[in-house]
Amino acid sequence: MRRFIPFLPKPAIVPVIRLGGTIGTGTRSLNDEALAPLIDKAFKLKPAAVALQVNSPGGSAVQSSLIAARIRRLADEKKIPVHAFVEDVAASGGYWLACAADDIWVDHSSIVGSIGVIFASFGFPELMARQGVERRVVTAGKSKSFADPFLPQKPEDVERLKALQTPIHQAFIDHVKRSRGARLDQTADLFNADIWVGQQSVDLGLADGIAHMVPKLKELYGDKVKPVPFGRKRSLFQRLGLSLVDETLGAIEDRALWARYGL
Repeated sequence: MRRFIPFLPKPAIVPVIRLGGTIGTGTRSLNDEALAPLIDKAFKLKPAAVALQVNSPGGSAVQSSLIAARIRRLADEKKIPVHAFVEDVAASGGYWLACAADDIWVDHSSIVGSIGVIFASFGFPELMARQGVERRVVTAGKSKSFADPFLPQKPEDVERLKALQTPIHQAFIDHVKRSRGARLDQTADLFNADIWVGQQSVDLGLADGIAHMVPKLKELYGDKVKPVPFGRKRSLFQRLGLSLVDETLGAIEDRALWARYGL
C-alpha cells in the first residue's frame, strides 16, 4: 500500500548581495560592471526576495546610480521585493544604493545619510613658489586648466564646480524621494549632506526600522528561509598580490572616505 507523503513547501530562497566598500571604477571598488553578473544571477533564481547588505561610505555618483537602477529595474520587472540591511554606514553613494530597496533596516549604531555631493582636492601654489618651481600651462580652450591644483583657486572655478554639483545633487534627491516617498519627514532638512545614527534615521523616514538581516528575513519569510550569499570574487592578480600599486593607491582613497565617518 502506497503511503501518502504530505507536500512540504520549499524554504524561501533569498539571495544576499553584499555591497561593501567604496563606489567607483577601480578594481577594489563597487561598480556596475563588476556587480552586474551577480545582480542578474540573483534575480534569475526567481527568489522570494533579494537582500542587500550595505556597508559603504559612498564614492562615484554615476556608479551608484547605475547599480541602484539595475537592482530597481529587475525588481520591478520580476515583481521581487528587495530589502536593504545597513551595517556600519550607508552614506552618500552608500545610501543611494540602499534606496534601491523597498525597505531599509539599520543597526542602532549605523550611520545613514550624507545626501550631498563633494569635490575635494589639494592646492600647491605657495609650496611650488617657495621651491622655485614654475608652472607652465598651454591650453586650447579656456576651461582646460579648470580647478588646476597647482594654481591659486579662482572664484569662477568655485562657482563652476557648484554649478556642476547642483544637478548631481538634485538627481540624488529625486532618487531618495522616489524610493522613500511619504515615509520621509517633510518638516526636516534631509538633503543638506547631514548624517544620522540608527533610530534617528528611522524617525526621519530615511530607514524603516532597527533590524538585522537573518531575524528580519525569518520574520518575513519563515524560520526556514535560506539566505544565499552573493559576493564578488577577487581576480587571480589580486589574490596573488600582483596589483600592488593599484591596491595601495586604492586603499589610501578608501581610507579617506571611511575616515569621514570615524571608521
